[in-house]
Amino acid sequence: MSERLEELRGRLDAIDARIIEALAARQALVSGIGELKLDEPLALRDRAREQDLLARLAAQARAVGLDGYFVTRVFREILDHSLRAQQEGLVRRHNPDRKRSEIVVAYQGGEGAYSHLAATKHFAAHDAAVSCRALATFADVLEAVRDGTADYGMLPIENTTAGSINEAYDLLARMDLALVGEEVLRIEHCLVALEPVPLCNIRRIYSHPQALAQCSEFLRTLSDCHIESFPNTALAAEKVRDERDLSQAAIASQDAAGRYGLHVVRRDIANQRENYTRFVVVAASPLKYDLRIPCKTSLIFATKHEEGALLACLNILAAQHLSLTKLESRPRPNNPWEYLFYVDFEGNLAEPRVQQALRELAGKTSVLKVLGSYPSRTSRETQPVEPRPAGHAPATSADPRSTPGAGGAVEQGACGPVSPSVLQSLQKAPYKLVSRATRLQDTVIRVGPLEVGGAARPIVIAGPCSVESREMILECARVVKEHGGDMLRGGCFKPRTSPYAFQGHGYDALEWLEEAGRAYGLPIVTEVMHPADIEPVARRADVLQLGARNMQNFSLLKELGRIDRPVLLKRGMMSSIDEWLGAAEYILAHGNQQVILCERGIRTFETATRNTLDLAAVPVVRERSHLPIICDPSHAVGAWRWVAPMAVAALAAGAHGVMVEIHPDPGQALSDGPQSLRFERFAEMMQRLQA
Repeated sequence: MSERLEELRGRLDAIDARIIEALAARQALVSGIGELKLDEPLALRDRAREQDLLARLAAQARAVGLDGYFVTRVFREILDHSLRAQQEGLVRRHNPDRKRSEIVVAYQGGEGAYSHLAATKHFAAHDAAVSCRALATFADVLEAVRDGTADYGMLPIENTTAGSINEAYDLLARMDLALVGEEVLRIEHCLVALEPVPLCNIRRIYSHPQALAQCSEFLRTLSDCHIESFPNTALAAEKVRDERDLSQAAIASQDAAGRYGLHVVRRDIANQRENYTRFVVVAASPLKYDLRIPCKTSLIFATKHEEGALLACLNILAAQHLSLTKLESRPRPNNPWEYLFYVDFEGNLAEPRVQQALRELAGKTSVLKVLGSYPSRTSRETQPVEPRPAGHAPATSADPRSTPGAGGAVEQGACGPVSPSVLQSLQKAPYKLVSRATRLQDTVIRVGPLEVGGAARPIVIAGPCSVESREMILECARVVKEHGGDMLRGGCFKPRTSPYAFQGHGYDALEWLEEAGRAYGLPIVTEVMHPADIEPVARRADVLQLGARNMQNFSLLKELGRIDRPVLLKRGMMSSIDEWLGAAEYILAHGNQQVILCERGIRTFETATRNTLDLAAVPVVRERSHLPIICDPSHAVGAWRWVAPMAVAALAAGAHGVMVEIHPDPGQALSDGPQSLRFERFAEMMQRLQA
């Protein structure tokens, strides 16, 4: 090793040490702020300040040549830890018995198991020394808490891919313990082995049944390979290490691979890329939580055998404005064909509305058990904020991105009053499901953390016409995120007028697009052209686009109606509004209610622009349909210099968002270069949308 390399590494170590010292000094200040909040009725969290702080840090990072998104990711973790530390101070104030020098946390499995990682994460803000104790089964974990040999137990309760963990629910119903916390852990399954062997050499794979279920699609691609259940992912990794057999592998975390000296053969093998497990923290007795901490309450109840009994119970919660986050049924022991209902809702047992709801539920149920209230890690109030884009003012009622009806066209969150004559005419329309006559309220579509439609802030979708390379789409994603864009678009399969033009990189481009979206926290939008592509594209993309040329491709419309993914439906260049809504009807009629309409310009006699952006269609569609509508000025005008003013006009007309094309060098673009915005022009457009 050269002396120069040693010197540089030494300087890095010194900088890292100073970072640690700075974090310690910052945490001391956070503790001081927490002490002030103990005695004064101050909010624990100031989301506006966090937005401004992250924006300022991102600007400072860019000024010294750093990636602003990378810096904000780091500071979001710091802010989350600071908030947890302040919450812990309030918990100690309300629960003096919780303050102790050492605590024992029981979990199922071995070191490096996901339960172990969740326990480490959850208790990181605790000021006591934490000792984690591995046990063989979930029942052993709960019995250790009940017997007092452990202070807390960490229990996985549900997974976003494989669903609820029934054994955990059944144990909670039987044992007299309290839920006092929850943790959410991103699960990144890896195939690990003694050496980085080819997949074709692996003949046996071990893992926990839940992990095997979450990776079932990957496992089906392996031939001549035996899959064997094991009590825990970490123990499966330990077995592979101990048996020294190169034909064996395990599905486990990267942390487990490191602990047991194994190599990662393949990463991210779960069926869903957004794969999370929710854990609950169990204690022998409940804890009290300050009302400033967003909490969740968990119940178990059985209804009386009466018509509408379950509905009556749910109506009690709705009447107190308690938002359900989970409703699960399990067979009631020793009572065939009767069921226990597991319910989670946002609320604290100390709140009067929760107490009132429980009193009313007691009269409507045959069994009612309160599992506990605890700080929520899944509610919107606890999610990290995004930095306010540099130079952008806070949203106000005059901001066209915060008020779809700016300019007096359409009132925010509604289509405005619909006259009886319009509703009467809609009764005769050939489309029923998309019509205001069927649903008066706006449909709001969730895309990851975003909401599209209704009163939600209008969105900006941006990206290149074609995904030309991995490096190019990563650069575009950085710019979209940095300047306040909400989603990343990119063409992977390109329908072109000429058969000799660039047709896209296909599934390679889709992989690059997914990587870029994940790297910068942006949902991705891409077009599908063939029914056979829908399922594989839907596994990776957040929104599937149906282009103008395929608006009346009825085979595609029907297949898109059978998937659980939002669909961005572009208007055909020669299609009327009613024909467009009729195409959307096909998708809704086949089950998928998640359709976003996109006005992208129609052909007229005018030749100055590529097409004519029909802004009048926006209020007309909002009057006739409850579906959200956005505009694509890039394809409408065909020239970059008109894109920004038409984007502003689209939002003023009441559109729920805009979609524009950007490119690092439009002159070298493989498709639609003339209409693509350079990065600096995209930044200027975003500022205009906020002006």
